[in-house]
Amino acid sequence: MSDTLWMRLSPLLPGHTPRPHPLGRHRQRIPDRQVLNGIFFVLRTGCQWKALGATGICSSSTAHSRFQQWVEAGVFARLWNEALQDYEDLIGLDFDWMALDGSLHKAPLGGEKTGPNPTDRAKGGGKRSLLTEARGIPVGLVLEGANRHDMKLTESTLSSLPPAAETARQAHLAAGGEQGLCLDAGYDYTQVREIVAAHGYTAHIRPRGEEAQAKKAGQQARRWVVERTHCWLNRFRHLLIRWAKKPDNYLAMLHFACARITWYNCLFG
Repeated sequence: MSDTLWMRLSPLLPGHTPRPHPLGRHRQRIPDRQVLNGIFFVLRTGCQWKALGATGICSSSTAHSRFQQWVEAGVFARLWNEALQDYEDLIGLDFDWMALDGSLHKAPLGGEKTGPNPTDRAKGGGKRSLLTEARGIPVGLVLEGANRHDMKLTESTLSSLPPAAETARQAHLAAGGEQGLCLDAGYDYTQVREIVAAHGYTAHIRPRGEEAQAKKAGQQARRWVVERTHCWLNRFRHLLIRWAKKPDNYLAMLHFACARITWYNCLFG
């Protein structure tokens, strides 16, 4: 965990009031930064929580317990919001062209917001629906079961923008900026077009074949950025297969990864 990321995250963590032990003894509390390093290690490598103790970073029980506390406190959602605000201040979120797409993932242990995967012999799976701005910065995200059609998630995904992104989008609209939303053929429904228009976007729906022809004609491809962002998220190995039964835990890890991606693009994008 870099010093820069820690400086941005530490003010978001809930305070801790030490409780006196009745016998005057207690173990020294593991520093929050050390625990966060352990959580990030799990997110990045995909190792089991129980395997974290072998790394020497901190015990698995401490990391998982503190992670659950921070999930309930909304720490990781606020972290993503802070990252988007920093990106807006330093570079500026580009809402001229947005892109939305879903991604299927295995969920062997099941849990809420999972369902039979139609592309994996009806095995348990989950779906994340992701919205990005023109450069691929994630600005909207929802979870559902793998059997949930992409078009059914359009409304919830477009409504999932964190406050910083929604404020920047409204400012873009107030300045007269246009908002194109790139979608694949799976969203080619009248209902989707109505939802997209109600949110202030102009739908651009093209099958892959038409996209290839347009590219040969010299037109710029724009929808690929959301697919690239899905790939960025999959590099955080904990997210590739959903082992968490609680959707809030998995969503918190997604928020953590989105914040990391956003800040990385602030520095090197």
